[in-house]
Formats: sequence, C-alpha cells, structure tokens
Amino acid sequence: MAEPSQRRSEPTYGNWRRPRSAGLGQLGALGTVVLMTGVIAVVITAAVGGLLPAVAMCVAVLASVSSLLAKDHHGRSGIQRMTARGGWWRARTTGSRLYRSGPLGRARWGTFQLPGLLAQSQLSEARDSFDRPFALLAVPATGHFTIVLATEPEGASLVDQEQVDIWVARWGEWLAALGEEPGLAGVSVTVETAPDTGQRLRRAVAGRVDANSPLIARQVLREVVDSYPVGSATVKAWVSLTYTSTVRGQRRRTDEMARELSTRLPGLTQNLMGTGAGSATPVSAQQLCELVRTAYDPQAGALIEDAYVQGEPPILTWADVGPAAADASWGAYRHDGAISVSWAMSQAPRGEVHSSVLWKLLAPHGSVDRKRVTLLYRVLDPGVAAKVVETDQRNADFRVNSAQRPSQRAIREQRAALATAQEEARGAGLVDFGMLVCATVHGEERLPEAEAAIENLASTARISLRRVYGSQDSAFAAGLPVGLVLARHVNVPESVRSAL
Repeated sequence: MAEPSQRRSEPTYGNWRRPRSAGLGQLGALGTVVLMTGVIAVVITAAVGGLLPAVAMCVAVLASVSSLLAKDHHGRSGIQRMTARGGWWRARTTGSRLYRSGPLGRARWGTFQLPGLLAQSQLSEARDSFDRPFALLAVPATGHFTIVLATEPEGASLVDQEQVDIWVARWGEWLAALGEEPGLAGVSVTVETAPDTGQRLRRAVAGRVDANSPLIARQVLREVVDSYPVGSATVKAWVSLTYTSTVRGQRRRTDEMARELSTRLPGLTQNLMGTGAGSATPVSAQQLCELVRTAYDPQAGALIEDAYVQGEPPILTWADVGPAAADASWGAYRHDGAISVSWAMSQAPRGEVHSSVLWKLLAPHGSVDRKRVTLLYRVLDPGVAAKVVETDQRNADFRVNSAQRPSQRAIREQRAALATAQEEARGAGLVDFGMLVCATVHGEERLPEAEAAIENLASTARISLRRVYGSQDSAFAAGLPVGLVLARHVNVPESVRSAL
C-alpha cells in the first residue's frame, strides 16, 4: 500500500467563464452606449423642448437601462425575457407552434416532413476513403453540412483513474485540433439513454446459436434473452460535426462537400478512438433516419428493431421521419405519442470539478423514459482565440481598475481571464460550449416526476439548467445529433447578444 504522500491525487477541472464586454458598473457595452446616448438625448431635449419632455425622455432612458440591469438568477435580462415572450406570442397568434403532416396535414406532397429548424434540411449519402457510407445533412438556411459519427463509449467502470485522465486529456487535444479544421462551424456530442427492448440481444444470440449445441445451453441462452432486457436501458452516443459550405463568399454544392469531407472522415474517426469514445463509425443515411424517427415517435423504435429481427429492415427516407402531429406549448413539446421538456445550461460548474461530474446526469434514470444530453461546442480558430482572450482580459482589467472598491467577483474574474490568456498563449485551444438536456415521457402524468428528476440530476452535476420557455420545439431539434448551430438561426446578431 502506497504511503499517503505517494498517492496520486485526482486532477480537477474548472476555470470556465463567460466573457463579458466592458461597461460601466454591471452594464455591458450595449447598456453603456444606451445610457450615454440617453443622457445626451435628455440634455438636448431639455435645452430644446423644456422640462416636461426632458423628464419623459429621462423616464424612457431609465426604463431601457433597467431592463438591461434586471437579470434573473440565470443571467437573463429583462429585455431578453420580453423578447422571448414576444416571440411566443407571435408563434401562438400565427399558429406556427402547431404542426400537422402526412396525407391529411399541411406538409408539402403529403409527406411527414420535419418541422421547425429542420423543415428545409436535405439528406444525402456518400462514401469516405475507407468506402464506408456516411450521411450528409444539408441545411440551406445557414449553408451548413453535417456528418454524424456513432460511438461506443467504453465507460469509466472498473477503469483506473490514470486511464480516465488520459481519455480526458486526449478529448481536449481532439477538440483543440478541430480549431485547425477548415470550415468547421460547430461540434455536438449527444448521449441518449432509453429503455432496452431486448431485440438487439435477441438478434445477436439468434445468429450465434449452434443447432448441435447441448439443450441445456440453448435453454440458458433463451432464458437470458427473455429476462435480461427487463428493466435495462441502452446508452448511445453520437458526435456531430457541422461545416460551412461558404468559401470566399461562394457556397459549394453537395457533391463538392461530400468529396472534401470523405477524405477527412478516416482521420477524425481514428483520432476520436483514443478519447474513450470507443469505435467511431460514420452514420449512414438509413441510420440517421431511424434515430430521428425514433426521437419524434419513441414507439417507432421498437417497430424498427422488430423489423430487423424479422430480416426485413425498414426503408426510410428523410421526408418520412418527421412527426405526424406536434404542439409546442410554453414549457413542453408534444410530438406524436410522447411529450418532451428541454432545458439549457445557464451556468457551468463554479469552482473545480472531477472528471465524473456528469456521470449521474448521463446515466439512465427510471423516472425518464428517454433522455438526451447534448454538449454543444464551437471551437475557435487559434487566431480568433488569441483576440478573444486578450479582449476578455482587457475588459476584466477595466472592470477592476474603474471601480474604487472592486468586488471579489470582479477580482476573481480578472484572475480567471489572466489564467485563460496564459493557457492560450501556451497552445491550449479555446472552446465555447453549452448544454441541452431533453427528457421524454410517454404520458403527461409522468411529466412532473421527470422534471423533478432532471432538476435533481443537474444539482449533482453542479450546473444550472434553465427551462427553454417558448422555444421547446427548437431546443428539441437542436438536441438531436443533426448538428444544428443555434447561433446561426437567431435574428439578433451575435455581436449584439454578447454586448448585453
């Protein structure tokens, strides 16, 4: 037994921070501009129009600034909450929150077209350098193309901590290397847990049973197949990589993107294997259709597996994987025979955490029929990353130096910004990340239990989750392994959002 001084300490991870723009007090850059412009407008109004118009102008300026300062515990300002309410009111008034497809619906050609952000998406299939088929999903609205990799995570059970640390380090190296990937717009990792129907085990055993084997052995296998899936769950994971088709102001065609990405896939899958993701293989068009169809109609998953067991795999097209009916309410999303609720991470873990911090959140839970946890990454180019960390450090220094008595939070942010800048200067990559959590149940009576389970799991992961009110349908689609980059689907420019 090793002495206490010789024991290897488990590494911790942290220093996640949200960059803030420079401004007066708690105001960002946009709030400071609104305040200064309002002061000038009040002075001019008082000089030209008199006292009463100046007072009215002052009240309007104070209301605008107050809407930027009044933030809830998730960091959302009043103007952001009012914008969400306005968008929801518009969706409810126009009826766009309701969706009907199929022969009796309103979808074009009577198909089961996907709703919302995926309505105009197009699916094709190509082959990589290893002659493996891979699905290529195009989103014309943003000019993005997505490829999906299916992985088989090895898990951390009965694995030495040293091996886990190696996996974490290699995952960081893989993400950092993506900063050199030309045209990469976003990366997402989706981990889904769902009840196991037992059909995969039945199909695997049936194909390996020898008719000349002892009767007792076949009876044991039959009993295992019948009893093992009861109460068990499946865990699946996918990695989606989204590329932009725009080069020097011109969009490339689907066949051009397919040829380019086919040469990159072998290297991406091989490098991913050393991160603990296990065997990584491209997802074919048929497999992508099956997983999206199952997400919108969970009951279809059992039918698809039964078809494979019978030797008659279903032939699905992208025009037939959407729901027959969907209803996006203020806080939930009803689709076909299920109802889902999505949350977004509003704050990363504060302080230091261990590598197992997300273990309970990712594990199956008895109160949730189907659960998806999606990590959204945007890997910054090394040149852009250097500018971001330098700007963030200057803004943090400004907040500390401009205050007579800077708060401890401002001082801590200054130190964190300095540490991030130093790590980036040593060659570390810079990644913006977020998280979406989706819980799906088969009956509305189970919804409160699932909501309580997710909120409890979030506390074990030391993250803060905010329910995606008014945008449940969009959050559901973004949580699927289809590579949607939400920042490109928002009308408000990113520069304006970051300055709030």
